[in-house]
Amino acid sequence: MKRSIVRWRHRARLACEAGMTTAEYAVGTLAACTFAIVLLAVVKSGGIKSGLSDVILEALGIR
Repeated sequence: MKRSIVRWRHRARLACEAGMTTAEYAVGTLAACTFAIVLLAVVKSGGIKSGLSDVILEALGIR
């Protein structure tokens, strides 16, 4: 009897920690979107944009 209670408690504890909840998904999605917006703003800035263009053109052998 005692062994089955220990197994049940162990399974219940694992089930409670089995993955992210809806709130965690929401926070993770919000963080990913915020990071994407910041990254997009950085990439669209003048210096970075011209630097990336130079690298791509150099790789393609156009310059």
